[in-house]
Amino acid sequence: MSSHAPTASANTRYFVPDPSAWPFLLTAGLVAIILGAWSALEDKSLGSIPVYLGIAVSAFIIFRWFRGVALESEHGKYNKQVDTTFRMGMAWFIFSEVMFFAAFFGALYYARSLSVPWIGGEGAKGVANIEWPGFEASWPTNGPAALGGAFTNMSAWGLPFVNTCLLLTSGITITLAHHALKDNKRTACIVWMWATVALGAIFLYCQVVEYIHAYKELNLTLGSGVYGSTFFMLTGFHGMHVTLGTLMLFVITCRLMKGHFKPDSHFGFEGVAWYWHFVDVVWVGLFIFVYIL
Repeated sequence: MSSHAPTASANTRYFVPDPSAWPFLLTAGLVAIILGAWSALEDKSLGSIPVYLGIAVSAFIIFRWFRGVALESEHGKYNKQVDTTFRMGMAWFIFSEVMFFAAFFGALYYARSLSVPWIGGEGAKGVANIEWPGFEASWPTNGPAALGGAFTNMSAWGLPFVNTCLLLTSGITITLAHHALKDNKRTACIVWMWATVALGAIFLYCQVVEYIHAYKELNLTLGSGVYGSTFFMLTGFHGMHVTLGTLMLFVITCRLMKGHFKPDSHFGFEGVAWYWHFVDVVWVGLFIFVYIL
């Protein structure tokens, strides 16, 4: 980042950053990860080096790129127009994530409420158990059991309920942190933020324990029919979002400890808070439609 970059006062309409190689280099790192993962899945000869190299390059570029953006913000190079576009960008990003999960919830609805009854012979499209004689049109499906893959569905009132409490509590702690920042109570803000990071990390630990329990004791795997595939698809992608959100919270907390953000100017904090509340809401939907119903 050049020291001669224009400031917000020099350009009252918009801040234009210097040309940067970061997007190209990050793309190269991500491509290396994809090629390495592809070679592993297809039993090719590229080995694991592309994956590790891509992860290292991507992590380094993301750190340097984010650092540059943070310094631009702290040096007062962003004006009101930039703040507005940041908010619009984050809002559209979260909307795209809403659509992402809407597609997965739609797949769950289609499989559970439409496909399973059709296979059981219900409705105009019913196939009267052609695929599996004796098939029962109930959820979770009994197809894998008839093929020797009996499984038990995941109970809602064990770790899933604990994780629900953890995420709902984290929504409260990050809100308290936000109010503390707006009141210029930085120490309280940092404490509440560390509490939110801890709750996110505990959620991820509990989900790992839940997955181990599902595989080892319930025989519930990705191969357990449509129930297993939709269960791990929905909870797994949500877990990936919690991982990303927890990392974002960690970065924001470290920036708070370095004195970043002001009571009247802290969209970096707000954007992460928006994302975390989105993660909370999605989990409530998952808990209801995947675990309880």
